[in-house]
Amino acid sequence: MDPWTVAGVAVGAVGTVALAPVVLGAVGFGSAGVVAGTVAAKMMSAAAIANGGGVAAGSAVAVLQSAAMGGLSAAASATVAAAGGTVGAAVANYFNPLSNTTSS
Repeated sequence: MDPWTVAGVAVGAVGTVALAPVVLGAVGFGSAGVVAGTVAAKMMSAAAIANGGGVAAGSAVAVLQSAAMGGLSAAASATVAAAGGTVGAAVANYFNPLSNTTSS
């Protein structure tokens, strides 16, 4: 693997894990619960309506709120890091000046 790809994977993986709490907070998943009037509140409302009045355990809303309140679990961190690393590698390969992907 070339240095550009390695750097892309590292930056993508670390960046996504580090920014996950920031993004969760920005959309309304807070440490004390869902913040009223936010995207998270709308997601919670839709999930509750779909489930007949409650948010199902294990649903996307429940998992995101749990992560916002207690941080990412090891498994969630690994999943987020893998996704970020994949995107980082793709971006690094796209901008890699050593890549021979252009046709003439």
